[in-house]
Amino acid sequence: MNNSLRYKVFLPPLILLIFAVIASFIDLSAFLSVTTAINNWILNSFDWLFSLGAFFMVVTTIIVFMSPLGRVKIGGKDAKPLLNKWRWGSITICTTTAAGMLFWATAEPLYHLHTPPESLNLVAGSSEAADFALSTMYMHWSITPFTIYAIPALAFALAFYNLSHRFSISAALQPILGRYLSKNVGGAVDSISMFALVAGMASSLGTGALVLSNGITDITGLPSNAFLLGGVIVSIVVSFVASSVSGLHKGIARLSSINTLIFSIIALTALSFGPTQEIFTHGIQALKDYLSEFVIRSFSLELAQNDNWSKSWTVFYWANWMAWAPVVSLFLGKIARGHSVRAFLTVNIIIPASFSLLWMAIFSGMILNLDIASNGAYYDMLNQSGPGAVIYGLLHHLPASGILIGMFVFIAFLAYVTAADSNTEAISSLCIDESNQFQEAENTKIKAKLKIIWGSVIAIVAWVMTAFSGVDGIKMMSNLGGFPALFVVIAMTIALWVWIVRSYKGVFSTDKLQHKHQHDKLAL
Repeated sequence: MNNSLRYKVFLPPLILLIFAVIASFIDLSAFLSVTTAINNWILNSFDWLFSLGAFFMVVTTIIVFMSPLGRVKIGGKDAKPLLNKWRWGSITICTTTAAGMLFWATAEPLYHLHTPPESLNLVAGSSEAADFALSTMYMHWSITPFTIYAIPALAFALAFYNLSHRFSISAALQPILGRYLSKNVGGAVDSISMFALVAGMASSLGTGALVLSNGITDITGLPSNAFLLGGVIVSIVVSFVASSVSGLHKGIARLSSINTLIFSIIALTALSFGPTQEIFTHGIQALKDYLSEFVIRSFSLELAQNDNWSKSWTVFYWANWMAWAPVVSLFLGKIARGHSVRAFLTVNIIIPASFSLLWMAIFSGMILNLDIASNGAYYDMLNQSGPGAVIYGLLHHLPASGILIGMFVFIAFLAYVTAADSNTEAISSLCIDESNQFQEAENTKIKAKLKIIWGSVIAIVAWVMTAFSGVDGIKMMSNLGGFPALFVVIAMTIALWVWIVRSYKGVFSTDKLQHKHQHDKLAL
């Protein structure tokens, strides 16, 4: 390649990931034993910090929205939007929620229905347990997780467009560390964050392949085996690499618009022909519970100290979201140019959270209703055939189920392609030093090669772990990545508070910052 490649960022996560795959393939039980022990230590020792950090970011969102910082335009007052709001919103929905939402919307609530926290004394399979399950889906898939993505992304967007123009996660730490110190720690911060995301992408791709292979089996009757999984993974990877190489506007934006439209059609069909009244009734009740108990459940205060349910679910989720947040923030921040901070928070939190709430109300509410009515038949399906099979069991209850299942398989494919597309774009950009504008053409070629390399590595990891070792090992690697990412995300949030204070003092000025950036360039 050339001297633009950041080897300290590129090589460590690549080597670690390959080592993890080899270790898990040689002795999966030993590998899982070690990583599980480390993961349990992290959750037992720092569960309070994950909860506090997530809640701190929610509070930060409210303060930012009401502060003078909310009026600031990302990129300065003359910056032109990179994307219109429809495409921007579609990309946000499809790259941050779609993949996980498809997989867990029908599977996760069944776990909560039949194995609720012991300290709440809920009867498994009861209507009370169903209300708890649906409100828990709102907790895990709405405001808090999107805030975990949005706050670091906003800190990066302001630092990148309004301050340093340095494409690095550490650029967002400049307000608290200073320009030179933040740059010096940049390689380590970027490398750690990238490893967490790449491991998470492999896990997500493996999980997505299971959903898709189950769908193909449902439609065609083909056996779901290693060969089918391999074919699905190759199809996804070839598609997202081709889409990513084609460019942001041609690839991600087009796929996201199609995906969002089909998502809406399937959701409206399920709402219209499913148990509509029950969906509305239980959805509204669960929303009331979620909002009224938000603070209590953010810190799991309703559970007894010896009840580990929150560590297995809520804290586990926060760790996973935080593992992805630093690198995802690069992509979300980069496409935000030309919009105000308030518009950024609306598009990255309010819109996807609202979409997710509606999706969970419809599909989580419907699967809970069907499972209770069938005396746990869908929970049995979950245990016997795996989480990926449950959604197809639900779709069979709707009219024109064959068409809906075909559409669902199609959007599931597009969802994983779109999410992988955006993340591959961020990973490849992170591996390159783009400060030398005279090498822009060469950097573009290198970035295309990196997308192919990372796409191939992620595909191999996902196939090996899914077909031969199971996804548990690589999922654990992803969640272990949440621990160092936690401190990165908290630091990025604190940096955003510096912007807030400046805005209240009246010293925040994009014009001054742009002028300062030009002075820094001349000094270099």
